[in-house]
Amino acid sequence: MAGAPKGAEGMGGIATIGPMNSAADPTDAADPGLLSAARRALSIEARAVQALIERLDGRFAAACRLCLECQGRVVVTGIGKSGHVARKVAATLASTGSPAFFLHPAEASHGDLGMITRTDLVLALSNSGETPELLLLLPHLARLAVPLIAMVGKRDSTLGRAAAVVLDVSVPEEACPLNLAPTASTTAALAMGDALAVAVLEARGFTKQDFARSHPGGALGRQLLLRVEQLMRSGDALPEVRPETPLGEGLLEMSRKGLGMTVITDAEHRICGVFTDGDLRRALDRHIDVHRATMREVMTSPCKTIGPRELAAEAVHQMEVHRITALPVADAAGRLIGALNVHDLFRAGVV
Repeated sequence: MAGAPKGAEGMGGIATIGPMNSAADPTDAADPGLLSAARRALSIEARAVQALIERLDGRFAAACRLCLECQGRVVVTGIGKSGHVARKVAATLASTGSPAFFLHPAEASHGDLGMITRTDLVLALSNSGETPELLLLLPHLARLAVPLIAMVGKRDSTLGRAAAVVLDVSVPEEACPLNLAPTASTTAALAMGDALAVAVLEARGFTKQDFARSHPGGALGRQLLLRVEQLMRSGDALPEVRPETPLGEGLLEMSRKGLGMTVITDAEHRICGVFTDGDLRRALDRHIDVHRATMREVMTSPCKTIGPRELAAEAVHQMEVHRITALPVADAAGRLIGALNVHDLFRAGVV
């Protein structure tokens, strides 16, 4: 490439730039001015949240009661940065036992007002309390007699005066050095929204199981919703032999089924014991004749089992406590109906 500096051409004649030094210590580039600005911002926002604690009073309790008494949904609304916070508050409420959704106030007057019903509750966020798009909602809410909770920075604002309950989230200053960009004010509103959701959650007696039902795709959901019967192997995939089966055949069964164990059962399929790699090592230490020994001589009996309706998380717990890697699944009569190992639990995301 004519005129290109020496070494500037890479593959295909394209100039390339070498990678940054990955070994460089990022603390070497620390700029006191940047760190000072960040510390100031965090301090201002921390004080804004701390100040909310002193404001919690009967109004906050009244807001919680409105949420608990709501027979419909909590409709959370706001615009701009307050709108972003409102979306998060709605999501938190919905995932913690209070059906909720976000309503964009600008869309409300173009048809979305129909999303609000007489059984709903509206939670409106506005730092000024004078947001035009929110004020346009007030006559409609009044016609429906829908309760309104206002989370505002000015209690005597138009929105505040129209609300059944006002939550004061005012801040003395923003973290922005120009005191313009919503920073401390949005942090305070977000924290108040979390406080409201958590207080209502506790009042409802919301449990981990309830949370899991709203989060079936998450790790907690898998731990609290998945049951052993949904993960266990059954039918021909089960490693099963009789007590009189020769040890050699038991080893072949364990190898064929790939569970790391063989379950020993009687003629009615009641579990008598298990045989694992550990049992094989112990048998060899005792100089057992692998050609003549039967499974009855080498099995572990009684053995640990689990029921099909137990949570998969309980299977994990049993494996950890007893230092085992597989479990037979037994019905109420002690009959073998399934089996699972730690790899099944890993694949399901329970571990």
